[in-house]
Amino acid sequence: MTKTIFITGASRGFGRIWAEAFLERGDQVVVTSRKESGLSELVEKYGSAVLPLELDITNRAACFSALEKAKSHFGRVDVVINNAAMGVVGMVEELGEQESRDIIEANLFGSLWITQAALPILRAQGSGHIVQLSSALGVYTFPSVGIYSASKFAVEGFSEALYLETKDMGIHVTIVEPNGFATDFTASTIQSKPITAYDQVRTALYLNPAMTESDTYGDPKATAAAILKLVDATIPPLRLFLGKKALPLAKAVYQQRLASWEEWNTVSVEAHGL
Repeated sequence: MTKTIFITGASRGFGRIWAEAFLERGDQVVVTSRKESGLSELVEKYGSAVLPLELDITNRAACFSALEKAKSHFGRVDVVINNAAMGVVGMVEELGEQESRDIIEANLFGSLWITQAALPILRAQGSGHIVQLSSALGVYTFPSVGIYSASKFAVEGFSEALYLETKDMGIHVTIVEPNGFATDFTASTIQSKPITAYDQVRTALYLNPAMTESDTYGDPKATAAAILKLVDATIPPLRLFLGKKALPLAKAVYQQRLASWEEWNTVSVEAHGL
């Protein structure tokens, strides 16, 4: 059955690849970008199956307007993919105030506003699927991506709560967590002003074999089939890694966390006081 898909950040990267995958199989797609001109090729190729919208996801009112336009134009919204995001690279001490606020506005609040705008429509339908593009860096982190991870950890937190809040309303929620992929995400990434005290940390990170192996970064086009399977699933998962690198590292990280919690559990229990 034809689905109506709403995708933010669809002018390039994952958003563009997934939009084309949906359109190729006959779905209707609402594509958004900060500049509508970046969506013109999709309209030229797929015609009336595409609704292009210029949207600043940090503008809450504009997000509500965009979802209403999507509903009015196609009659319903089946899947909402919160893909638009920005990146900031910098050690915690190096982060500037404005860039730190900007990434939280885009990655956290942008996803929140789109989600809030979609929920009344999905509730009224009694069905729908919200797909939140997080990251493997929303599960664990590395030096220099602290504020990016913070934004994605936050998306994971409210999305997990949302899943519990809406699971009996016919609304599915999935947090998608890609490992590194060879997209052009760097075009949306800001580099903080470096402090020389962290040069050794930077060097060690960039020389880490996990960062330099030939298959470190996945092929973004290969993710399209996974996303199609996800939105077609009768019972989609709450979380889905994309790529082969994320799960082994997540397992190692969680083993370390569990070991640390267990080691300090006596202190934890004493702190309860009863």
